[in-house]
Amino acid sequence: MANETKFSEQESLQLIAEMIKKAKGSYHDTGIGSLLWGGVVSIASLMNFLQRTYDFKLWFDIWWLVLAAIIPQVYISIKEKKIQKAKQYDDDLVNSVWLVFGISLFAMGFYQNIVPFQTEKLIAEEGWTLMKHFSDGRPDEVIRPFTPSLYSIYILFYAFPTMVTGLVKKFNPMKYGAIITYGLFLLSLFTESRFDMLLGSIAALVCWFIPGIILRRKYLAQTRSNV
Repeated sequence: MANETKFSEQESLQLIAEMIKKAKGSYHDTGIGSLLWGGVVSIASLMNFLQRTYDFKLWFDIWWLVLAAIIPQVYISIKEKKIQKAKQYDDDLVNSVWLVFGISLFAMGFYQNIVPFQTEKLIAEEGWTLMKHFSDGRPDEVIRPFTPSLYSIYILFYAFPTMVTGLVKKFNPMKYGAIITYGLFLLSLFTESRFDMLLGSIAALVCWFIPGIILRRKYLAQTRSNV
């Protein structure tokens, strides 16, 4: 009877271990999402920096590339959800953080476009104008309201979900990427706004693209081992 009890305990432990192993093996993070967002945000930021530095324009707004990336991202998410047979307990937390991050970015976009327009409207109603006065004697210029160094806030936003994901998933590349991005945010406080775009491009690489490469390699290695 004692041997039977001992066997049952071993069998139970083995069953639990096997379930954990299956849950881990069936959790697929392909890295494609990180590669996608890291790539498009980095390209858009870098191109914006080049446009402002060398004074040229594309025939389209480069940031539409980021919005267009939503379509393949939705497809990837649906596909990965079908592949994923087991959900880890912390997946909901990470997904919620990224959902809030996405909503916040859209809200920032509205802020960036609406606040200057509304400010200009209020200024006009009050009957005064923003002017740029040159100390070297050049004639004054009328300037339109704008949100100063706004991309610094975007860089700060990039670090937040990346750090949470790195901490929850115990994935060091994202933790290191977030730490570097916090440093880039601090640096952006002392640079011209066009250089903020360059720093944002670097932030997208270290937060998402490079970790995405690592995730992709791990996923492919796991796939080969399961064959």
